[in-house]
Amino acid sequence: MFLNELFPGDSAEGYFILESILVKTASNGKPFLSLVLGDRSGTMEAKVWDYRGPIGAGDTGAVAYLKGSVSEFRGASQLTIDVLRLADASDRYPVSDLVPAAPIDLKASWQKLQDYVDSISDPDYAAVCRRMLDEYGERFRTIPAAKSVHHSFLNGLLMHTLFMVETADFLAGQYAAVIDRSLLLAGTLLHDFLKCEEFTTSPLGLVTDYSTKGQLLGHLVMGAQAVARAAEDCSIPEEKSVLLQHLILSHHGEPEFGAAVRPLCAEAELLSQIDSIDSRMEIYRETLAELPQGEFSQRVFALDHRVYRHD
Repeated sequence: MFLNELFPGDSAEGYFILESILVKTASNGKPFLSLVLGDRSGTMEAKVWDYRGPIGAGDTGAVAYLKGSVSEFRGASQLTIDVLRLADASDRYPVSDLVPAAPIDLKASWQKLQDYVDSISDPDYAAVCRRMLDEYGERFRTIPAAKSVHHSFLNGLLMHTLFMVETADFLAGQYAAVIDRSLLLAGTLLHDFLKCEEFTTSPLGLVTDYSTKGQLLGHLVMGAQAVARAAEDCSIPEEKSVLLQHLILSHHGEPEFGAAVRPLCAEAELLSQIDSIDSRMEIYRETLAELPQGEFSQRVFALDHRVYRHD
């Protein structure tokens, strides 16, 4: 059962994240743990009475196995733990039960993205895409797309990229007179690839911070550098390499939004618009999921306005 399904009188058993750990002393002089447990559904306070270790504040963020019972304290559910130990390598539990994951079929989505690469008619752009997938694919398919704001859950970068590639494929047909489909699809696939090196992640895969290179260079610059290396290894013409790099460097649209340069070709312009559409629609999806019908949200920072949920 998830934490939001537990109510006073229920028994609980399973794996949870130790979101917060405080070692305290009770009125009888005995030590106890005051915890905040977490899973993908939310959090709950918990107590372990007369506890003398080994778990302490240094284990914050770890996954633990526990057994206990739920009671009510000051109007809220609270778990009293009878058995508590840190999870180890022999324990088996779905990470997606503990932290949010993309609402997609992971295997099917990964295959669909590879099918789009196979559909790129220009062999040079296709070769660079395959080279980048070989180098970064395993991490790319698992990490979030951001620390917060949008797609900040497991497999978020795969979801974000696939949705964008699907949109790019449609719009490449709609504007075939000005769009090179192979260039647009390749640039869309690769635009955020170096988030694989921009982020540092927790053992459960969520973004905890930005790497040193991520802070000093950012994923646009690192992405352009990686594509340049891949293009050189694949011996593709310099102009194609530069165009791919331009799409990556300009996909944030404007310098005030993080773009290294403004989009100067039709494919770069369209990529920046597709990126904005997909990120903003995901922000709406996440906001609306928590909002009752007929109500307005608080101001959403990334949108710079409130959101209304209609029937």
